Amino acid sequence: MKIVIGSRGSQLALWQANWVKDQLAVDGHTIAIETIRTSGDKLQSYPPTHPLPASFAQIGAEAGTKGLFIKEIEEALLAGKVDLAVHSLKDLPTILPEGLILAAVPPREDARDVFISADGKPFEHLIAGARVGTSSPRRQTQLRRLRPDLELIALRGNLTTRLRKLEGGDCAALVLAAAGLHRLGLRERITGYFSIDQICPAVGQGALAIEIRQGHAQLALAVTRLDDLPTHLAVRAERAMLRRLGGGCQIPIAGHANFEGAQLHLRGVVASLDGSRLIQAVAAGSQDDPEGLGAVVAEDLLAKGAREILMIGRSGDRAIG
Repeated sequence: MKIVIGSRGSQLALWQANWVKDQLAVDGHTIAIETIRTSGDKLQSYPPTHPLPASFAQIGAEAGTKGLFIKEIEEALLAGKVDLAVHSLKDLPTILPEGLILAAVPPREDARDVFISADGKPFEHLIAGARVGTSSPRRQTQLRRLRPDLELIALRGNLTTRLRKLEGGDCAALVLAAAGLHRLGLRERITGYFSIDQICPAVGQGALAIEIRQGHAQLALAVTRLDDLPTHLAVRAERAMLRRLGGGCQIPIAGHANFEGAQLHLRGVVASLDGSRLIQAVAAGSQDDPEGLGAVVAEDLLAKGAREILMIGRSGDRAIG
């Protein structure tokens, strides 16, 4: 079978697409990769303090911030220009466009966040006031809880660009996802790893999403062997939690699920943008109902005060729009 994979053009995205290509090629399929530039890729060329064009705000309102990195790829998939899309699962909105399905979730890479310092010193030894680069509100709010004395600065750009900015002296350190560095063979750049308790990852972090058109039975069968059941169940729980909370708003939400024996454990976090409030919930359940576990954690978060934080965040979104 001939299969065209749609992918973003970044080094990491192409690594992911080529990994899927190599897995499918073993079964005798003919694979091509079509690179597609997304709105999110265009957004990264804007300085963090630069006002964004109205077109970005419109796309964000329709698809959510996550959708900025996949919107054009999904459009190509729906139009039949590509047969399969490979995404970082954390970029995939919890509700897919009609006609598309999440067909497979391969084994997850390390889901943790990592710390990279310019001088090799660990996070605990950074001097007060040191500049730490991360564009993620989720990371920023949790970092403020760990080290309120640091200066957190927003850095846009892909992994290579951010590492170059670190080397250029734009900041003393970076906080990034371990998965990207591992996949690109850059483990030696990592100074240290944050535990899940210290910085809870983004929902789906470290996992890949293989998305196809609904009803494409032959392709669905071809990608089935790439699916890793424990990873798929874990991200189903995480995404169910995010969906119940309403993941479209810009409030930092984090979630991570993993198996401990036969039980699936899920941790959820909701924080205010200024880091003054951080609410956590943890629960465990059967692998037979990952969505139910996600709902339980979401309801616990809402009961503990996340509802108020989310309402404030959505009011801010409407005011910006």
